[in-house]
Amino acid sequence: MRAARHNRTSRRRGGFSLLELLIVLAIIGLIAAMVLPNLIGRQQQANIDITRESIHVLEQSLKMYAVDHNAQFPEGSSDALTMLIQPVDKNNQPQKAYIEKIPTDAWGQPLNYEYPNTKGTTTVDKPAIWSNGPDGKDDNGSNDDLNNWVIETP
Repeated sequence: MRAARHNRTSRRRGGFSLLELLIVLAIIGLIAAMVLPNLIGRQQQANIDITRESIHVLEQSLKMYAVDHNAQFPEGSSDALTMLIQPVDKNNQPQKAYIEKIPTDAWGQPLNYEYPNTKGTTTVDKPAIWSNGPDGKDDNGSNDDLNNWVIETP
């Protein structure tokens, strides 16, 4: 008799009850509901920061190109950026590339380029560079597009 009672007690203490598991799952769900929105917001801000850095890197590459080419940036639209990958000197001789490939934004879209700059109102003569932004639509540098002529403060 004692052995039978011992087996029943051992079986009850051997695992978790369904109620205990449901409580643990509810707690995990509440924690996830509090943390997940913060993580998603940080991902969007990280994509914006990465894109701003890509714009800055492209702008610096264009400045190096201009130094080697009598202070002239490549003229035209985004197609002119191939001059950074396959540059030639004034004698049409190949030069070392300024960048390996055309940079993209954090959403995988190529950056837009225009020179002469008709976008920004600045006293500095520099090309216009912009990303289509999170929505992926080219708003010509406005709305959610990220650009190099509007300085945003955090």
